[in-house]
Amino acid sequence: MRFGVLTGGGDCPGLNAAVRAVVYRAARSGHETVGFLDGWKGVRDRRVRPLTTAEVADAILRGGTLLGSSRTNPFRSEEDAAKVLATLRSESVDVLVAIGGDDTLSAARELHRRGAKVVGVPKTMDNDVAATDWTFGFDSASSVAVDALERLRDTANSHHRVVVLEVMGRHAGWVALATGLAGAADATLVPEEPYDEASLLDRVRAGVRQRGFALVVVSEGVDLGTPKGTVAGTDQFGHELLREREVGAALARRIEEATGIEARSAQIGHIQRGGAPTLFDRLLATRLGAKAVDLALDGRFGTVAVLRGSEVLGVPLDEALRENKRVPAAWLDLLHTFEPR
Repeated sequence: MRFGVLTGGGDCPGLNAAVRAVVYRAARSGHETVGFLDGWKGVRDRRVRPLTTAEVADAILRGGTLLGSSRTNPFRSEEDAAKVLATLRSESVDVLVAIGGDDTLSAARELHRRGAKVVGVPKTMDNDVAATDWTFGFDSASSVAVDALERLRDTANSHHRVVVLEVMGRHAGWVALATGLAGAADATLVPEEPYDEASLLDRVRAGVRQRGFALVVVSEGVDLGTPKGTVAGTDQFGHELLREREVGAALARRIEEATGIEARSAQIGHIQRGGAPTLFDRLLATRLGAKAVDLALDGRFGTVAVLRGSEVLGVPLDEALRENKRVPAAWLDLLHTFEPR
């Protein structure tokens, strides 16, 4: 059997560990693996390279993706879809392992519906893929964000300021939630809850009263109830590009105007997605990558490897794509337990 593997969508720590696991697990059963470069673009344009265990032996140590990535939608046209199927035939790829988030896995599902043998591995630093408890990339990204918040705390304390940290998170606030909880923020704003400015200002004032400064964490996808300003268009899957919304900066201006307390903001952006993966993400990516190969060897195509509790298992792609996994009420209740009053 010949395996193909790709990494699609935004990069995050753990991708190389997952690719490495696919190569090693396939090799153990006597199968070879090739990698497609730059996500679905590589399949469409027939850009492929062989992968051996020697080449990926140390890949688990590194962030990013050795295969490259893109946000290419291979089914934007029937012409592109035909090219994808033709590449798989010409490269004699029996099974394609698609590693990515909702968009990458949606394309994998469509490819499977067209008769190809596909299995998936979920990844996203946003942790918003359904059917899996955690996705790799999330722990690493959140750890970076917590480190940033701890550094900002020193400046906020020294100058008696309010500091707003903007983190990634389009529809789901998992990164903000983890950062706010682990970094002892005074207020954490996530897309799952409507923006309540009066409540935010109360928490900021309480934080300043208690310790002389306040820290606020906000997801980039939070709607402040005003025009979003300049946007950078949409990607090939129709998603608005959020980098120019500057939610954190807008929030800091509102806080300073309403309270008279000096406020600053920081947007760490893609810094969250770089660097070596944490221990948790290395192990999770390894387990999921290996499981994807096992699913293929068992003939369970059209499935995705997921983490449920402590067990890694396979579920249909439809189940993994039924909806975005958003922060539930129990986590929000825990978050609000630690707000200053």
